[in-house]
Amino acid sequence: MIIPKLKIKIIALGKIKEKFLKEGINEFLKRLTPYASVSILELNPIEIKDENLTDKVLLEEGEKILSNIKPQDYVITMEIKGKQFSSEEFAKEIEEITNDGTQEIVFVIGSSCGIGKNVSDRSNLKMSMSKMTFLHQFARLILVEQIYRAFKIIKGETYHK
Repeated sequence: MIIPKLKIKIIALGKIKEKFLKEGINEFLKRLTPYASVSILELNPIEIKDENLTDKVLLEEGEKILSNIKPQDYVITMEIKGKQFSSEEFAKEIEEITNDGTQEIVFVIGSSCGIGKNVSDRSNLKMSMSKMTFLHQFARLILVEQIYRAFKIIKGETYHK
């Protein structure tokens, strides 16, 4: 089934500093153009000066994140304990979400400390990229590549396996 072009927003805490990561992310954003309108919103994380205040800071960051999410948005949070998908399963999930009439999917990548309970509670789907640990900034590159791969799978187009 061919899904309509939808909007995808990635809300991420922190900026990408490494040139090679920016270039990789931009390449996949460009490749995604025929399939979806994808935007990235970078929010500044709050510096944690006292580890005892981590949960409080995550809730504050969560309020900033939630202020950029509409009630009708389908929210997918990237969480360590979230559901893991193969690329094919992820493509099927995106297709099903879209077929249900969703017009915008919002992916949330929290800070290196995670995301607040308030954002997790708003999430429609909690997703984990892997059991492995990645550098926080790599998550954005991996996510945009997997979104691109999902659309290639949905459309039945070839892409590197």
